[in-house]
Amino acid sequence: MADSEANILARDEDLLASIRARLPELESLLAEMSSHWAYEDPVYRFYYGSFKVYGLQAETRRIVEVLEALAPTGTVLSSAFREIVDAGASGKRFEMEHNQEWTRHTRPFVEASFHARFFLEMAVKYGRELESAPTTLPSGWAALLCLYGIR
Repeated sequence: MADSEANILARDEDLLASIRARLPELESLLAEMSSHWAYEDPVYRFYYGSFKVYGLQAETRRIVEVLEALAPTGTVLSSAFREIVDAGASGKRFEMEHNQEWTRHTRPFVEASFHARFFLEMAVKYGRELESAPTTLPSGWAALLCLYGIR
């Protein structure tokens, strides 16, 4: 195995070890983020046109903080993911004018939430399933590696 391949595999293992060490916390957060009030209701609020969808930003930031804490040394979250989160979890406050262009203002909240939740789900899934970092990459694990710039 070439040195760079060994380094990549070591970072893969570091990520998996970080996930497995915090698996109970990740599972608890995923259960909370799968609850009626953190998942089902905010999506409904988006379609209903309720300002309560703005609260989704805080839930997304909670997930992102945990994902950041899992990052292996020397890695940062993907710039594409950061762009989505910056647009959809920036702490934007409701203003009456937002009703005129509702989806332009609020769709980024739902998008950021879905992306953050996806990575949380993948961390839990592969933290449960993997004993060691695989060399043949399941798509969800590969996505996590991309999130941290490992692939």
